[in-house]
Amino acid sequence: MKKIILCAICAICSFTAASAQSAPKFGHVNTQEIIQAMPEFTAARTEIEKLTQQYEADLKSMQEELQKKAEAFEKEEATLPENIKTRRNQELQDLYQRIQQTYQDNQQALGKAQQEKMQVIQTKVLDAIKAVGQEGGYVYIMDTTAGIPFISTTLSTDVTASIKAKLGLK
Repeated sequence: MKKIILCAICAICSFTAASAQSAPKFGHVNTQEIIQAMPEFTAARTEIEKLTQQYEADLKSMQEELQKKAEAFEKEEATLPENIKTRRNQELQDLYQRIQQTYQDNQQALGKAQQEKMQVIQTKVLDAIKAVGQEGGYVYIMDTTAGIPFISTTLSTDVTASIKAKLGLK
């Protein structure tokens, strides 16, 4: 009888230990912290800033050209024949529309460039998260920057440092 009870206790203990080892693991990560630590992010931000400055300089020169032409037109307007007034007025309107279109095109180009650069960075981070998740046996790794209302830091492991190490970051 003692042997049966002892065997039952051992079986229960081993079952409890086995189930504790196979309990699902949950992790959380701060992707913003990782992305901002990446040299690729710094390089992309620098490229976007240079592109923005270039676009702003181009628009400024176009606006200066419009202003000069408008001032010259105002000075001569009273002495010009009607057909030349109409033509110059149309030229000013066309230049203004070209400035507006250039601004819109620049905004779209900046958005596209930023999206392309960030997509590469985000894919690299996502691949590192997947690798850490598989290596660590995690069921889920949640992103704390994704607006999730609550993540228990006692039941979930912060894997940000592991992902940084996977990417070779400090």
